[in-house]
Amino acid sequence: MRRIALAALAFGLFLPFLASAPANAQATRTWVSGVGDDANPCSRTAPCKTFAGAISKTAAAGEINCLDPGGFGAVTITKSLTISCEAGTAGVLVAGTNAIIFAGAATDYLFLKGLDIEGLGSGLSGIVFNTGGFLHVEDCVIRRFTGAGILIQPNANASFEINRTTVFSNGSGATGGGIRIVPSAGTTKGVIERTVADRNVFGIAADASNGSVSVSVRDSTMTGNSLAGLVGTASAGTALVMVSRSEASNNTTGIQNGGGSTTIRVGQSVITANTTGVSGTVTSYVTNQLDGNTSDGTMATTAQH
Repeated sequence: MRRIALAALAFGLFLPFLASAPANAQATRTWVSGVGDDANPCSRTAPCKTFAGAISKTAAAGEINCLDPGGFGAVTITKSLTISCEAGTAGVLVAGTNAIIFAGAATDYLFLKGLDIEGLGSGLSGIVFNTGGFLHVEDCVIRRFTGAGILIQPNANASFEINRTTVFSNGSGATGGGIRIVPSAGTTKGVIERTVADRNVFGIAADASNGSVSVSVRDSTMTGNSLAGLVGTASAGTALVMVSRSEASNNTTGIQNGGGSTTIRVGQSVITANTTGVSGTVTSYVTNQLDGNTSDGTMATTAQH
């Protein structure tokens, strides 16, 4: 009897730890649903309602998936994470604030896929990359923010990739736009591919006012932007921009070199129907079509290597 009593006592002391373990555990994959509840564990059968609700239950380097269409809300991400939604509209709708903020460590990454991010004309920026190692954006639509659709402003060396994404009607001032790369320190390197920058203030802006920027833009379209389809500018750092197999059309300026230590090279691209085709020093690989603008401007030529 004494042994049974001691065993029962030991089990009773250990039981609270067993009960608390599942509540504190983080899953490598969690789920959200338009009809979920953030009080749930975010499992496949008991999904959460918002990304913010799911993130605390998702382990670092884990993944949040969407079970069905829904509006999943704004979120700040401070660890490596994937948010991948391919089950209909995965909406993030905000007013007066940012939608998704990445504030990770230097070794962290953020992978975003299949999101519809709406700023309602008063949201600040759609995706903000403040700190972290790498940002990947794929198959997303980001529109109607007063700042930038995607604002990349890390304070140390970082990189990014934007693929098959549309940034539409973003920016209400000279610092806004579709995709704005403006590191506060270090060098930010990235690739923008198969992306549409439509009816923003700037379509794509590489701004080396503090840090340096190196970006490749390929198979992309910059159209209907009120200032420039693509602009590169530098003061403290250097801006290196390579454009290939892309189109800049129906902008005030198609491609603009805003000065400083800025190099813009263009190959196999179309620059047409702008008020000004190119402005500043823009180098051509002699494989471009610069024509049909109110003023075409001129491009320096260089041999392909």
